Amino acid sequence: MTTGNDYDPSREGATMQFDGRMSYGDYLHLDAILGAQEPLSDAHDEMLFIVQHQTSELWMRLAIHELIAARKAISEDRLQPAMKMLARVSRIFEQLNSAWDVLRTMTPSDYTRFRDALDKSSGFQSWQYRLIEYVLGNRNHAMLRPHAHRADIVSLLEEELTRPSLYDEVLRLAARKGVEIPTGVLDRDVSRTHAADDGVMDAWRVVYEAPETHWELYELAEKLVDFEDYFRRWRFNHVTTVERVIGFKRGTGGTGGVSYLKRMLEVELFPELWHVRTVL
Repeated sequence: MTTGNDYDPSREGATMQFDGRMSYGDYLHLDAILGAQEPLSDAHDEMLFIVQHQTSELWMRLAIHELIAARKAISEDRLQPAMKMLARVSRIFEQLNSAWDVLRTMTPSDYTRFRDALDKSSGFQSWQYRLIEYVLGNRNHAMLRPHAHRADIVSLLEEELTRPSLYDEVLRLAARKGVEIPTGVLDRDVSRTHAADDGVMDAWRVVYEAPETHWELYELAEKLVDFEDYFRRWRFNHVTTVERVIGFKRGTGGTGGVSYLKRMLEVELFPELWHVRTVL
């Protein structure tokens, strides 16, 4: 009888030779991924800092994939797959939230040992994060400037600004479903951030006061609120982690650090979905 220590999977047909065959590492390009951590100092915790941010960028890549697909599905009235995708994005941001717990094991003393090596690099320069915000509707044109040195990234972000945001598509869907949305909102310049509108809040009030009549819109609205809830927590955890590690020092990229991040906490992605709760 074999034990776990001497078990040979090949006896049950497992492939053990990969000359000329695709392996797990080949499929996932693990050599490239695991070779991408290049600390610039001899500080032990720099590896943690790099892995934390690289894995966050991978999760954001998936979030972008899901959000863009969800937006397309909503524009085509395919709500069930869209809601599944939005639920997945909420889980992605749950993972991103948990990652802060790992980074918070780094103390201020740990961070100061390699902070100078970062030079002017900073998380607010993440083009993927910017793309997520643009897809969601927070379309701050000033944030194109940190990417001016990369024409390809600027082009990608500018192209996104020509498209309706996820929330724009949701409001267009509501209009198609017979809920009255102000014409000025439907015809607005989509390259700009949507401003809270009383007419849109009235529309959501109609949905929330009769969910049995507007069930799909009601369920979709709650999926958006779920997501923004996780997104807000992610921003809040970012603030508290930064304050815990560097206090109120300026960020490496020149921002006010904690003060800049706290300002971002005030941003509402789907404002009427939050405001309508007050008038129900």
